[in-house]
Amino acid sequence: MASSLLALLDDITTVLDDVALLSKLAAKKTTGVLGDDLALNAQQVTGVSADRELPVVWGVFKGSMVNKAILVPAALAISAWAPWLVTPLLMVGGAYLCFEGVEKLAHKWLHGPEDEAHDAALSEALKDPSVDLAALERDKVKGAIRTDFILSAEIIAITLGTVADAPFTTRLLVLSGIAVLMTIGVYGLVAGIVKLDDAGLWLSRKAAAWQQSLGRGLLWLAPWLMKALSVAGTAAMFLVGGGILTHGAPVLHHAIEHAVQSLGVSGLAATLAQVLGDAIVGILAGAAAVAVVTGIQRLRHRRE
Repeated sequence: MASSLLALLDDITTVLDDVALLSKLAAKKTTGVLGDDLALNAQQVTGVSADRELPVVWGVFKGSMVNKAILVPAALAISAWAPWLVTPLLMVGGAYLCFEGVEKLAHKWLHGPEDEAHDAALSEALKDPSVDLAALERDKVKGAIRTDFILSAEIIAITLGTVADAPFTTRLLVLSGIAVLMTIGVYGLVAGIVKLDDAGLWLSRKAAAWQQSLGRGLLWLAPWLMKALSVAGTAAMFLVGGGILTHGAPVLHHAIEHAVQSLGVSGLAATLAQVLGDAIVGILAGAAAVAVVTGIQRLRHRRE
């Protein structure tokens, strides 16, 4: 009896060790999505009154948990009955990351005038007391949840690729753990980011000089933090997306390895060169995807 219990505990410990190791690896691989996830969701709150920012974030958080509740079982089903789909799904997710990165870089050239006009119209509409702010808030929450579904699918696909060969229990625990932790982490940080300027304003009105200085510093930091998240998220998209594509296409992976070896570098320099190669592949793949999508959109507009 005692030996059976010890054997069971040993099995549980082994599974938990595997879960911890694979969860750490999956978290590293999904970092590329998180910066953009933070920036996009923080931007979704723009235009909402300060007292409604946290309720909006809470609404999107609940929608994100529903998204994960759909995506995790779907991923487990794919890994159990159609494991051959894992690599193609990863490649699609990697290509989408690269596409989104290039689209963001080319945003002002592809959509500049239209988006500026839309933002100006939205700002004017918000000044109108007859505007239904509750409906606007619901639309923002729905739009953020749709965006979250795409980003969550990328996170789950990347995680699934990490644990595809693990036992079912390990896959279940890692996918569920990553889904919950990433959701709590992302929306906890989003809540902190959107209230950063409010905290700065509150501190700037205090009597103590150090509080006023800290408040002004937070007010200065808030917009720069958003920009930094956006830049870091875009760069990580190319690194992670390009890495997924090169590992999914052995020809590309070996070509980059050969190029790195021909440079005669090793250690950190070789690692950086490999990462740069992945990023270049990501940029080229994203540019090709943007060109195809833009061409299709223009053809549709001409026909209309």
